[in-house]
Amino acid sequence: MEAELNSLEDRIKTLAMLCQQLRSENVELRKTVLTLKNDNRRLNEKVEGAKTRVEALLGQLPLVDEQEEAE
Repeated sequence: MEAELNSLEDRIKTLAMLCQQLRSENVELRKTVLTLKNDNRRLNEKVEGAKTRVEALLGQLPLVDEQEEAE
C-alpha cells in the first residue's frame, strides 16, 4: 500500500509540474499571438497606405488612347 501511495504521489508531482510548464508555455504563446496580431495589424495598415499612394499615383498618370499606342 505504501509503495502505491508513493507511486501515486510521484505521478501527481509529475502531473503538477507538467501542468505548471503548460501554463507557462500558454502564457508565452498568448504573448506571441498578441505580438503577431499587432505586427499583422501594423503591416496591413502599411499595405493599405501603400495601396492608397499607388492608386493616387496611377490617377495622376496621363491617359494614353489606343491610337497613340499604335503609332
